[in-house]
Amino acid sequence: MPTSPRAGQPAAPEDLIDVDALLAAYHDVHPDPADPAQRVSFGTSGHRGSALRGSFNADHILATTQAICDYRAAAGVDGPLFLGIDTHALSAPALATALEVLVANGVPVRIAPDGEATPTPVISHAILGHNRRLGITATGTTAVAAATGRGLADGIVVTPSHNPPADGGFKYNPTHGGPADTAATKVIQDRANALLEAGLAGVTRVPYARARAAALVHDYVGAYVADLGDVVDLDAIRGAGVRIGVDPLGGASLVYWQALTERYKLDLEVVNTAVDPTFAFMTTDWDGKIRMDPSSPYAMASLLRLAGSFDVALANDADADRHGIVTPGAGLLNPNHYLSAAIAYLFGHRADWPAGTAIGKTLVSSSMIDRVGAGIGRGVVEVPVGFKWFVDGLTDGTLGFGGEESAGASFLRRGGGVWTTDKDGLIACLLAAEMTAVTGRDPGALYGELTELHGAPAYRRVDAPATPAQKKILAALTPASLSADTLAGAPVTATLSHAPGNGAAIGGVKVVTDDAWFAARPSGTEDVYKIYAESFRGPQHLDEVIAQAQAIVDAALARG
Repeated sequence: MPTSPRAGQPAAPEDLIDVDALLAAYHDVHPDPADPAQRVSFGTSGHRGSALRGSFNADHILATTQAICDYRAAAGVDGPLFLGIDTHALSAPALATALEVLVANGVPVRIAPDGEATPTPVISHAILGHNRRLGITATGTTAVAAATGRGLADGIVVTPSHNPPADGGFKYNPTHGGPADTAATKVIQDRANALLEAGLAGVTRVPYARARAAALVHDYVGAYVADLGDVVDLDAIRGAGVRIGVDPLGGASLVYWQALTERYKLDLEVVNTAVDPTFAFMTTDWDGKIRMDPSSPYAMASLLRLAGSFDVALANDADADRHGIVTPGAGLLNPNHYLSAAIAYLFGHRADWPAGTAIGKTLVSSSMIDRVGAGIGRGVVEVPVGFKWFVDGLTDGTLGFGGEESAGASFLRRGGGVWTTDKDGLIACLLAAEMTAVTGRDPGALYGELTELHGAPAYRRVDAPATPAQKKILAALTPASLSADTLAGAPVTATLSHAPGNGAAIGGVKVVTDDAWFAARPSGTEDVYKIYAESFRGPQHLDEVIAQAQAIVDAALARG
């Protein structure tokens, strides 16, 4: 799809949302449950939509929250529910709606003080911390809760992540602290839609004033920030005097960066303290829309201009589950490049991690990770897209690191225990500063050293139009559906419809050669399919891979 001529330019007045109109639509628009676009739909990470499109309104939150209450009750979960929001305009009213239902159902809720925003990883950290204090480690599905006893905690995060300002999001993290798995989200989604169809009969709620009075205030900032030294070497960062710049992109991480700077006395400057539901301070993304994506050079244009002022510059999206890393020499690091450098560093500098601890990657992440893993003698577990696939491995320590090409990652504590089971953009950013402090070279330079050892891959994602029917065909493709013996002049070594790391369906296909690959899967939110491709033979060869990939997929779609 073409790049907007306004990409990377400051947002103009016409780009900004009408917050009052958006909030009015949240309360006044009632979705039509017969319209697929207006039903509750849990994608890779929760339900997302916009009040203006009738896809994220009070009715959705009432129904989904009641469905979560029913789900946790059936699973025997009766401990506290940690509830957090980001800084999108729809997040605060959605929290109020959810609170009314949670309290009415007798759920003991923990919220931040004074409407303070709470990053996604902080909710995961709080869940795990509570359950650890009970002496319980919850893995797998929430059925474990019924088997291990009462009192387990879970959580809800109200966030559409990096999505545009008009969007809202609502996701459930069960007792293992990470994103709910497909089985759980299907139960919640189906129950929520049944409640919508019933005109919300079966939803229990109390007035907001009563709900707010019943919720207990939790010190999310203090608990999370005090624990950070157990996962990142903050003493090394401070001792080396690493000069750090941070742009929270108007998101939930702002107060956390301020608090950790004060506590640990880091040489850190928050270069943007603005919090504004229109996100008027942003530069527009590739398509001319406002999007708080720290992996986009267009959205990160303001921080990129400051790159030379810091040893490393960092950013997070609105709920701080994603990271952006900027260095003076390399500029904004491609997420795949940073993941590769972070993996090489961590497995070389975490002596207390078990020798058998492996690396987790999604199937659309760079094969550089496989080469790094082979070079350091660590296994690589390749799973479908979605951080939920890393939850069990991070919990039991079989994975030391889990990362996605979309700039999301988490890793174990320095002593080897679980930190979070959801993406944590804060620790991913702090790790970049630790790498700089300990090695004397920033992550961009460290990645350059990896390319000297393993080659320099070229990587790109492209989108192509696809009807809903074609998307369904693509999601169901099998290796037998494709006529691909060679790819860009090289023999195909594997054609996959299931991830080799766990045997789960990938919702598309991946075709692999010794020095290149492509994966194709339908978008969960747009009428397009996505092709991810990589070549270790340079940009021209990558163009050939992508062209053949499109031809292979189009032919498969034409055959139906």
